[in-house]
Amino acid sequence: MQNFLTSATLLVSDLASTLLFLAVLLTTKNLLLAVALGMALGAVQIGWLLARKKPIGTIQWLSVILVISSGAATLLTNDARFVMAKPSVIYMIVGVVMLKPGWMNRYMPPIALATVPDIVYAFGFIWAGLMFASAALNVVLVLTLDATTWSAVISVYGIVSKLALFLIQYAAMNVIGRRRAREAAPA
Repeated sequence: MQNFLTSATLLVSDLASTLLFLAVLLTTKNLLLAVALGMALGAVQIGWLLARKKPIGTIQWLSVILVISSGAATLLTNDARFVMAKPSVIYMIVGVVMLKPGWMNRYMPPIALATVPDIVYAFGFIWAGLMFASAALNVVLVLTLDATTWSAVISVYGIVSKLALFLIQYAAMNVIGRRRAREAAPA
C-alpha cells in the first residue's frame, strides 16, 4: 500500500497545478483567476524543488512549461476557444513525451522495476495512447459542445480516465509481480 501511496502522491504532485486550475474554474467560473493560480502553483513547485536541489522529472518540467505558456496565452487572449482547444495540444505533447521508453521509472518503487520492468515499459506506451485518444476526444468535444458543458465533460473525463488507467496499471503490476515472485521462490 505504501508503494501505491508514493506513486499516487508523485502523480498528484505533477498534476497539482492542472488540478488546481480545474477546481478553481469549476467552483468560481473565473477563468483568469483559475489560470493565474494554476500558473503560480506550477512556478512555486518548480522553485521549491530547485531551492532544495531536488531532481525535476521530464513530466514535471513539461507540466509547468505548459501551464505557464498556455496560461499566459489564455490571459492575453481571454478567449474561451483557446482554453477549450488547449487540452488537445497538452495531451498531444504529453503523449509524445510519454513515448520515451522508461519515462515511468521515476514513479515506480524499486520492487516494481526489479520484478515487472516489462510491464512498466508497456504501460508507458499505454499511457501515451491514452493521451493521444484524449486529444482526439477533446477536439470532438470542442466542435460539438458549448463551453460550459465542455468544461464539465472534459474535467470529469480527464480525471476518471487517468485514475482508471492508474488503478488498472497498479493492479496488473501487483498481480503479475506477486506471481513472478512466487514462481522465482525456491520450492
